[in-house]
Amino acid sequence: MSRLKLLGSNIKNYRESRHLSQEALAEKLDLSKEYICRVERGQKYMSLRKLFQLCDALDVDFCKLTNFK
Repeated sequence: MSRLKLLGSNIKNYRESRHLSQEALAEKLDLSKEYICRVERGQKYMSLRKLFQLCDALDVDFCKLTNFK
C-alpha cells in the first residue's frame, strides 16, 4: 500500500475514533467533505499546514498520524 493510502487510512481511523464525520472534520479544517473523502482514500495530498491543523482537530501527534507501521 502506498504511503498516501496509509496516511489516508490513519486519518480515517483517528477521525472515526473521535466520533467525527467527514463533514464535521471538513468544517473544522475549512475544507469540503469531498476533499476529506479523497484524502482518506489516498487520492489527494494535503499540505503540511493542513496536516498540522488536522492533527490539532483530531488531537493526535503528527508522528503518530504519519506512523505507517
